[in-house]
Amino acid sequence: MKYVICVPDGCADLPVPELDGRTPLEAANTLNLDALAARATVGQAAVIPEGMPPGSDIGNMSIFGFDPTEHHTGRAPIEVAALGLSLRRDQVAFRCNLVTVSPDGVMLDYAGDNPSSEAAAEVIARIDRELGGDGVSFHAGVSFRHAMIGPGEWLDADCTPPHDLSDEQVVVPSGAMGGPLCDLMEASKDVLAASDLEATQIWLWGQGFQPRLPSFRDAHGVDAGLVTAVDLVRGLGVLTGMEICDIPGATGRYDTDYEGKRDIALQKLADGLDLFIIHVEATDEAGHAGDVAQKVEALESWDRRILADLVPGLDALGPWRMLMLPDHATPLTTRTHTPDPVPYLLVDSEVDGPGGVFTEPGVADALLVPGHSLIPMLLSR
Repeated sequence: MKYVICVPDGCADLPVPELDGRTPLEAANTLNLDALAARATVGQAAVIPEGMPPGSDIGNMSIFGFDPTEHHTGRAPIEVAALGLSLRRDQVAFRCNLVTVSPDGVMLDYAGDNPSSEAAAEVIARIDRELGGDGVSFHAGVSFRHAMIGPGEWLDADCTPPHDLSDEQVVVPSGAMGGPLCDLMEASKDVLAASDLEATQIWLWGQGFQPRLPSFRDAHGVDAGLVTAVDLVRGLGVLTGMEICDIPGATGRYDTDYEGKRDIALQKLADGLDLFIIHVEATDEAGHAGDVAQKVEALESWDRRILADLVPGLDALGPWRMLMLPDHATPLTTRTHTPDPVPYLLVDSEVDGPGGVFTEPGVADALLVPGHSLIPMLLSR
């Protein structure tokens, strides 16, 4: 038996006026997904436990089968694991975005115009030289997503995710240790002003100590791999001992290589892995941008460029089961994450389920299950 988990990041949504009151899942032309749902079990999952912030760190931890209420310590420490960094117990990691803020303090772009990783790395290296030291260091990641490591006592700060501030007045870090963070963010403006990037400063948030997670094999009894362009998801794989697969065309944007992600999944399953996770960020990016057409197109790309050939490819390998769900909702109308339940689909190649519709209204009356309970459901026979 082979297992696949498909994660269209942030694809769940609310009714959209431009789509005549439908959600993107309802509006998208997804013939292959519809056919899977017609023979699957569909339902709704609470990937964000009650009272926890609706982030991809928590949602993907749930999808990976780990209860965030037990294991989550923060977003940034997961991401630094993807960079090959291990934190001491007296260190805390922060996510370090390159952002664009207007002179009057409005968050114009939480992604700093999506700089190339190479150009961003040069800027982060300069920030580290000029602002690092005394227990503080900066580390380059991908595009606008980077990391800072600081003293453990800096955990005590209230930081707002920059994607929650799109087109709004910024809310700077506060709390006992908000001051040092604000000082670094302010000082970074001079470095960015001397660069060729559209970003104007760094934004520090998502802090935490590094979690101690069991291996995926120990927790679930199977060998697993994943493909993603997002350090956060990659970090979860690193922390749980999964095989991390890199493909050149994985960008984390609308132009990502859907076919390449499909093909590496089939290849690794054929080579012996039991389970493979395919993560695509495009739907989440479209939600944050409020781009209705791109969100629908990203869903249709999932259907046309992954599922259409993934299913026959799995059939050729033997019996298989698939789980599909997003890690959270990113509604186009709010442009940020929400803790709303999300639809899930669970299909078995050998045993048809009751069938249903993989949309938000289609699962609205279904029993709500914890997100971390879905992998045990997927692996049960």
